[in-house]
Amino acid sequence: MQLLRKPARWAVAVACGLLAAAALPGTAASAAAPSVPDRYRLQRLDWQPCVSDTLECATMAVPRDWYHPGAGPSLSIQVSRHRATDPAKKRGVLMMAAGGPGSSGYKRPANLARQSPGIAAAYDVVGFDQRGVGASTNVVCSDQATVDAFFSSGDLRDRSEPAIRATFDRARDFVAQCERRSGGMLPYITSDQAVHDMDLYRSLLGVDKISYYGPSYATVLGAYYATEFPRRVERVVLDSTVDLTRGWESYMVHQPLSFQRRFEHDFLPWLAKNDATYHQGRTPAEAKASYERLRAALRDHPLDLEGTRITPNHLDAAATGSVYSARQGFPRFAAMMGLLENPEGASEEAKRDAVDDLQPIMGAPYFADFFAVTCGDTPWKRDSRYWIDKSAEATRVNPLAGARELTFAAICANWPRTHAPRIEVTGKGLPPVLMLNSTLDPATYYEGALRVHRNFAGSRLITVDDGDHGQFQTGNACADAYVEKYLLDGALPDRDSTCPGVPLPEPAARG
Repeated sequence: MQLLRKPARWAVAVACGLLAAAALPGTAASAAAPSVPDRYRLQRLDWQPCVSDTLECATMAVPRDWYHPGAGPSLSIQVSRHRATDPAKKRGVLMMAAGGPGSSGYKRPANLARQSPGIAAAYDVVGFDQRGVGASTNVVCSDQATVDAFFSSGDLRDRSEPAIRATFDRARDFVAQCERRSGGMLPYITSDQAVHDMDLYRSLLGVDKISYYGPSYATVLGAYYATEFPRRVERVVLDSTVDLTRGWESYMVHQPLSFQRRFEHDFLPWLAKNDATYHQGRTPAEAKASYERLRAALRDHPLDLEGTRITPNHLDAAATGSVYSARQGFPRFAAMMGLLENPEGASEEAKRDAVDDLQPIMGAPYFADFFAVTCGDTPWKRDSRYWIDKSAEATRVNPLAGARELTFAAICANWPRTHAPRIEVTGKGLPPVLMLNSTLDPATYYEGALRVHRNFAGSRLITVDDGDHGQFQTGNACADAYVEKYLLDGALPDRDSTCPGVPLPEPAARG
């Protein structure tokens, strides 16, 4: 990332069983990098069938700290492989990772291979759960009740002094629990450490280079890996790119604008267009007023739905989640609004589905890894008054996601100071990289993707004219064609290109 200063860092590369020395930024390499103990570099992956008939899994041991690989306990990384279906056409390994940070990735190669048989024929498609996540060694912070309290206590738009004080108290308690329960792992749950795990994985697969596909947060892993190991990559696809240029703090504080934009530019007009189905108003303004009335009602009188207390924060979180994918999210959330207004008229099945959609807002394991990475990768301001004022403006202007800004920032403002190296992504020394992003993406906003594209020398950006998050294998044939042509033939467009978006869905009311 581009930051005010660039501390010295080592790019630790596992190649032919050895660690290559890396240059310090702006200097020549001055010392040998730490050697990797034999228990890591000589291990054999014991592949066993898992998940589906086509997927194999194994457990890989990695150092807790790649800069001191002989110290501390090992971590376990769950890895997976979908073997190329046509050995005669095999051209290499395609590594993929999951978003989040906090999502599990080891099952994903089976799905990618199923939807893209051409890629499945030509590549061993491999995945993993990054350190801290899922079936790998987890980072542990708190129980689910503690996480739920961040979002279910009161109203995140409440800017009163007691509410603000409670937010900081919960944040400090959560960070203290993380430090107490994580077993000393917090400094090592970073994107930089994870990409060194990826390179060990590459080495144990017995290949000199990998190709890579990653959506959302996985674009960070892909960009960092290519930057730290430029001679180990062949083709790289970054789908819905996290803005790497200014660090996590800047990325997170810009998200409320893009979530609000997607909600107001796409969802509310769609809801108004389908008023005959959802009865929320015939104009976007009327639809927005309906949302605010429902939210106020939940604030004044939280709803008991199948034993779950539904608050305005649940509504905001569900709305935020619904705008990631119009086809999946818009009809579901529109129907939920009607159900919450009139739960007595809904079927038991619809109520159960609504409860599933509304809770938990974030699972405790996901929450732990999310903050370990976003607070630990890059520095955050630690001034409480700054965040109180900043989040007040976000709550006023972009309330859908802006109301949660203080909750997120309060945790990172109290997180242990990071010592992770700063990774400046430039694209220098790399083959051309293919990027995809929609213009109204709520999570990885287009302005950020443009900044990364400008900084990533030689990259090509495919702009998709819609607002969905994630473009490959989500129903856009144009985007799919660009990715498959690049991965299979190495063919990139001569210049940046565009794809039409996927049409917004037809209404589908829930019973």
